[in-house]
Amino acid sequence: QVQLVESGGGLVQAGGSLRLSCVASGSIFSMGWHRQGPGKERELVASVSSSGSIYYADSVKGRFTVSRDNAKNTLYLQMNSLKPEDTAMYYCAGRHIVEDKYTYWGQGTQVTVQG
Repeated sequence: QVQLVESGGGLVQAGGSLRLSCVASGSIFSMGWHRQGPGKERELVASVSSSGSIYYADSVKGRFTVSRDNAKNTLYLQMNSLKPEDTAMYYCAGRHIVEDKYTYWGQGTQVTVQG
């Protein structure tokens, strides 16, 4: 069982930046950031595998940067040029290479962007 703990959310003005962090209690193949805004479905925002394969949702390309430090089992999400529509609860998730879906989830960290 892997525990995931997020940090770094908060309140920011539109155009501002935030950096989210997620620490895993053990090594894990793929880690990703999901978000769920008010009245919206949960969506995958960005992910990175231990081999360096990266995914971004179209809505965040060019503004968000995902990275991970494998030695520290830590995932990051640098969010720049934030928009009010980025307001959501952001969740860190992880899965092992043999799994086809994310099976480990953090408790979430709130990001609120004021326009």
